[in-house]
Amino acid sequence: MLMKGVTLRGLEVFEALAKTGSVAQASDLTGLSQPAVSQQLRNLEKALGTDLVDHGKRPMKVTPAGRSFLARTETVLSELRLAQSELTVMDLTHLSTLSIGLIDDFDNDLTPRLVTVLADSLTKCRFKLITAPSHEISEAMQAQRLHIAVAASTGEMLEGVIEYPLVRDPFMLVTPKGFVPDGADVMATLQNLPLLRYAREQLISRQIEGHLARQKLDFEERFEIGSHLALIAMVARRVGWTITTPLGYMRAARFHDQIDAFPLPIASFSRTISLFAGADWADRVPRDVAQTMRQLVQRQMIDPALTQLPWLSGQLRVIDA
Repeated sequence: MLMKGVTLRGLEVFEALAKTGSVAQASDLTGLSQPAVSQQLRNLEKALGTDLVDHGKRPMKVTPAGRSFLARTETVLSELRLAQSELTVMDLTHLSTLSIGLIDDFDNDLTPRLVTVLADSLTKCRFKLITAPSHEISEAMQAQRLHIAVAASTGEMLEGVIEYPLVRDPFMLVTPKGFVPDGADVMATLQNLPLLRYAREQLISRQIEGHLARQKLDFEERFEIGSHLALIAMVARRVGWTITTPLGYMRAARFHDQIDAFPLPIASFSRTISLFAGADWADRVPRDVAQTMRQLVQRQMIDPALTQLPWLSGQLRVIDA
């Protein structure tokens, strides 16, 4: 039993305040009014008998006692959120078959967790899951080889297919470690190394090339890489630089100590990752799977990305149903 005054809402408020240092931003994150945020924090600190944040500083800073308590708070809340996401798709026992295609950006972090969640529920179901680039997933969906697919959206309406937006994934710049000095002209510095492009047939490549064309930017065409990890490995080896997204960047964690990530030095743009389902497929099932995907993406990918690259806050985000 929690001691009197320690509530889940209070823990959520403390986590939000520790992350943002601002009552106003914590209010936005939790959906509470600013007075309610302040009251929740006071109640929690009173129950624990210690200050968790330094109230005299702006932005607020977590105290040493607060740092210790925050680690346990984050563990508790993450487990509760994960349990909540798993419950979302527990009622799929009525299905006899289910075929899902997932964008390969999720291979490292999200796909294994989703498969585990679904396997626990689909006890009497013939279940098939494939991972592939977005253009291959979309082709399989249009050919009706899949019941549900998660891929980057083209922005076009597909006949007989319903789209459920999941995540806004902004494009970003990735360069070799230390390649762009502080205060340097980024665009001028980029001319010293080639742009490493995604393979032309990939949707992400068409989205990037289209944006560069709209910005009237032209870079020498030397490298065209079909594998995301191979592309980032080449950046780490200082062969060139690239444009990718946070979901792609987080998939290449093994190279993070050899690369730098920046906001784009040109007009920003993003892609949308969506869940697609056949129009004749039961509406409740794709909606439940979509909600579970949102929760898993937030927990497994977005939260770690924002911790590492806080400038992505407000850009990389789940799209609520």
